[in-house]
Formats: sequence, structure tokens, C-alpha cells
Amino acid sequence: MSDDDEYEPLPPRPMMRRKRVLIPLGLLLALLAAFLWLRTPDTDRDAMIAKYGGPAATFVAGPAGQRIHYRDQGKRDGPAIILLHGSNASLHTWEPLVKRLGADYRVVTLDLPGHGLTGGTPDKDYGADGMAAAVDVVAAKLGLDRFVLGGNSMGGWVAWRYALGHPGRVDALLLLDASGMPLRKGEKRPESNIGFRVLEYPLGRWLATRITPRMLVEQSLRGSVEKQGIVDEPMIDRYWELLRFPGNREATVLRARLDREPAMAARVGEIKAPTLILFGKQDKLINATAAQTFHERIAGSEVVLLDGIGHLPMEEAPDATAAAIADFLKRRLVPAPAGPETN
Repeated sequence: MSDDDEYEPLPPRPMMRRKRVLIPLGLLLALLAAFLWLRTPDTDRDAMIAKYGGPAATFVAGPAGQRIHYRDQGKRDGPAIILLHGSNASLHTWEPLVKRLGADYRVVTLDLPGHGLTGGTPDKDYGADGMAAAVDVVAAKLGLDRFVLGGNSMGGWVAWRYALGHPGRVDALLLLDASGMPLRKGEKRPESNIGFRVLEYPLGRWLATRITPRMLVEQSLRGSVEKQGIVDEPMIDRYWELLRFPGNREATVLRARLDREPAMAARVGEIKAPTLILFGKQDKLINATAAQTFHERIAGSEVVLLDGIGHLPMEEAPDATAAAIADFLKRRLVPAPAGPETN
């Protein structure tokens, strides 16, 4: 037996025991304090409607209890165009085009469910069907049986899905950096912006409904566009505040977990409506080669690629985007049949 075997180890000293308890407790309290400090609450519904909707803010009720915010602008008796924004955007993204197309077209924009001043919806249906239902509600309110339908990014995905499901209602289709096409052979998925990368992880999705730093929103915007000059303070504030509109952050997390039904992309060739495919060549979120994929699958479609432009051509290059749309519609849009003459 060695000398060491004659002695039992000394019990931990009281100070050491206290440290073992206090250090984890201190870290927990520090994390809690950081969470409370960083936590960003929802914005106030009425304040946001006053700020971003104005006195003429218009809403229509949907069958599932939705309260959909929309704008009906431009030439009231002109051909109607309904435009759908992208993920975490709002109808404001289309205002540059409304100003440029409104003299000849009736331009309708709306905040899709889980976005803008529409906010979260009771049915929490933020998939293609829920978005399409919002289009139907607004179109019915305005008495539009047929219309040109356009969309950017996620809104483009909703637009081409709508055209598949409602072929008799879409006179022409405008796809601006639209999502939904598979990668081409050998192609790598582009690096998404930081806001979307956060949603790839369970902890990130949990935090996304509670912590939304303005800096993160700014970085996401800057990662989406090539023309950095368009990202100004009012634009950052608008995206940041409307993302925190009641229900929108939860909707963002729910959308991130949706099955985008990639098999539907194989059906895009069923679209018969005249289709314009417009992409920014420097899109960092969706490879511009997706424009070629759309073009190959949709017979008779036309492609416009804008050099030096990113994911938001309607904001980065509104003149070129509006000109391309106007030229396309003048050539390809078949006028609606005239109603019976009355004396």
C-alpha cells in the first residue's frame, strides 16, 4: 500500500463550490440580459398603417379572416397589371414602376399574407395557395376577371404558380428574378443573404421571431442588390419596421419551412400566357441562369437581362425595367374583347 492510499481526497472547499455554481449562473444571466437588450418587439399596427399606408390605406377582407392591404393606381380604364413582391418585401417595392407605367396601365399592388401591412393571417397559409387566394380576393374586390400578373423573387414564384392554376385569368406573365427553377447541371447554389441564412437553423428560426436587429436587415438588403445607392435610411427603416409588423416574423419562419414543391417546376411549360422573363445579371440570390431555364420551358417567352443589376430590378433600374415591360406588353398583350355597344 502506498502512502497516498492512507489519505482520502479533501472535499471541495466552499469557495470552489460557489464558483462552480456562480460561473454558469453568471453566464445564464448574461445571456438573458443580452436577449432582453437585443429583443425587438413587434411594431404598433396602427402606427405602421399611418406611416406606410397613409390616409388612403385600403384593405379588403378575405374568406379566412385575412385583411389584405392593396393599392389600385394608374389609368383606371387601362389594362390591369397585378404585381407581387418578394419575401419580406412589401407593395412599396413596386412604386417606381407604378410611376412609370401608371399613365397607360392600371397597376394593382398588394401586401401578400405575412408581409407589409397585411401582416399575419388567421389561417397561417403562407404557401402558394394562400398567396394565390390573396390575389383572388383583391381581383374580386376590383372586378378584375383577367389581368397581367407579375412578380419578383417569391412573388414571381407565386405568379407562375397562379398562371398554372388559373390559365384563363392571366393575359400575360411578368417574371422578375423569379424563384422556383432548379439549378442547372453543375451549377452551385448562390450564397443567400445573411437574413435567409439565419433561417436555415432551428435556433435561428426561434430567434428570428424575437430578435431582429436593424443592422441585419440592412446587411440583407445590401446583399440582395448590386446598386448599393438605392439602400438608404428610409428603405432600411421600412423593411425593418414592416418585418416586425404583427405576425410577419412568424410568417417568415413558417415560410422557411415550407415545401416549395419543386416538382411543380416541371409543369411550368404548361403556361401559355405571353411571358416576359427579366433578370438582373448580378443577382446574388437566384442565379441569372434561371432566366434561361424559364425561357427553355415556357414556349414563346422572352428574356431580358440587365447588366449591373441585382435581385431587385424594379428598384435598381426602374427606367429599364418599365421600358422592357411596356415594350413587351405593347407587342404581346392581346386586348380584352370589347363589351357590347350601348346607345
